[in-house]
Amino acid sequence: MDCLIVAAGQGSRLQSKGPLKPLVTIGGAPLIEHVIRSASAAGATRFTVVSGYEGERLRAALDAFAARSGLTIGHVINDSWRGANGLSVLKAREAMGGRPFLLTMCDHLADPAIMRGLIAAPPVADSVTLGVDYNVDAPLNDPEDATRVLCEDGRIMAISKLMARYNAFDTGIFLCTAAFFPALEASAAAGDDSISGAMRVLAGQGRALAHDIGDRPWIDVDDEIAYGKAEALLAAGRL
Repeated sequence: MDCLIVAAGQGSRLQSKGPLKPLVTIGGAPLIEHVIRSASAAGATRFTVVSGYEGERLRAALDAFAARSGLTIGHVINDSWRGANGLSVLKAREAMGGRPFLLTMCDHLADPAIMRGLIAAPPVADSVTLGVDYNVDAPLNDPEDATRVLCEDGRIMAISKLMARYNAFDTGIFLCTAAFFPALEASAAAGDDSISGAMRVLAGQGRALAHDIGDRPWIDVDDEIAYGKAEALLAAGRL
């Protein structure tokens, strides 16, 4: 199983912890190393990281990590890193080679069981499955910042940060097929370069699926408050 990790952005809200977000140290290791090790524990065997901002530095750090760990880590460069995250996924189209792949973000720490559950569910042809968190009443993540999802019968009906009606949050962890790339292109052509935009395209076609992560923890480490929560979860052995 391939794992694609988006790590191209600047991450300005976490710069108090370090100048390059994927390499911010937490729990004794850089954020992106935690993400890669979790995906490896879940069953991923090949990794591709999309870099952009300070990309040369990140690629050098990942090459050193690959040498230490024995993991296979490839690189894709996104020179348009100031754009939305969907552009990074599109840049990796050739690298994914038409195979199903896990997709996650460099700053989303998660229980490996979340990815393991996605891998265990065979991909449905021409669809993309998103891990969704139905715990909307007492969420670990900031509900004002999280992407909201409306799901019905295992399908995603709508996805946006601004929806008033929703029943789940987007974990930023996906099981993708090659169908994701035309959806990304269609969304970009309509003026939305984001991953969520592509998921809206797929939802409109009935091809955006929802995977319930249950009570397994995950956190988007995008600011100092989330950093503190993640540090505590790591210390407790929950991530």
